[in-house]
Amino acid sequence: MKKPLMIGIVIAAIILAIIIIDGASEPRRGVSLQEVKTAKLKVVASFYPLYEFSKNVAGDKAEVFTFIPIGVEPHDWEPSANDILKLKESSIFVYNGAGMESFVDKLINSGEYNNVKFVETTKGINLIQTNDEHQKQPSDRTVYNPHVWLDPILAKHQVMMIKDAMIETDPDNKKYYEDNANAYGNKLDELNSKIQTELSHCQKDTFMPFHDAYSYFANQYGLKTLPLSGISPESEVTAADLKKFVDFIQKNEIKTIYSEELVDPKLAATLAEEAGAQVLIFSPLEGLTNQETKDGTTYLDKMNENVQNLKIGLECQ
Repeated sequence: MKKPLMIGIVIAAIILAIIIIDGASEPRRGVSLQEVKTAKLKVVASFYPLYEFSKNVAGDKAEVFTFIPIGVEPHDWEPSANDILKLKESSIFVYNGAGMESFVDKLINSGEYNNVKFVETTKGINLIQTNDEHQKQPSDRTVYNPHVWLDPILAKHQVMMIKDAMIETDPDNKKYYEDNANAYGNKLDELNSKIQTELSHCQKDTFMPFHDAYSYFANQYGLKTLPLSGISPESEVTAADLKKFVDFIQKNEIKTIYSEELVDPKLAATLAEEAGAQVLIFSPLEGLTNQETKDGTTYLDKMNENVQNLKIGLECQ
């Protein structure tokens, strides 16, 4: 082999080695095509029920996180700067809407989250207006009750909205998301049928929850509700509210009133003692306790617990 040719080969080998070493030492500026194909979606759900619905649709094709921490009451919660930064790393943000997450409009209008698909799961639902004077909304703005997830039929609508968003973002796994959504939707249909059966023979038709979270549930099953406080469990309760509540209990011989797992039970306990009633839990499913999270408690578990406690209050056979 001639010397010039040998020198050329050596030089070429050295250059190639430098390129390989340099590439290995520099931070990666991107991901390979194969990594793009196998990377999972990052889905952030605003609070517990939407997190549960999203997990059931996503299966093992996406990572699902909750935005509002587990165990925190979500009404009027505001994200920190660190929370907002984490959201930028997601592909989909699933939220309820109907005024539940007051911070969402600011995020959308900021223009800093154009890479994130915002999914308003109450879109298309006939929302119930409320005259709750404690709701923090401008006086000229219509206020809606946001608690649609407590009606299994409306929860199924939310599941399908989540499914559509995942398919739009990750069309290669369309059938997978459809199958998961349909399977979970069937479970919600079964839950609805069970509730109808369980509440079909009751002596009373009115129950007394802690806050006004159950209008959709009550409408679905032909019931009435007299809540102690407004749309948010943190709503101010006046002396007049308390008197009306106790008077109704005594007049109608109500034996059970309901508290919630994420609020202080002292007020409900005091009222129950004054009215001669007992206190049971009727969960608005706005979050789980830390123990429930450890135990793997699900939306379906909580709804079944709700129905069993409600049957006691309504004196169902």
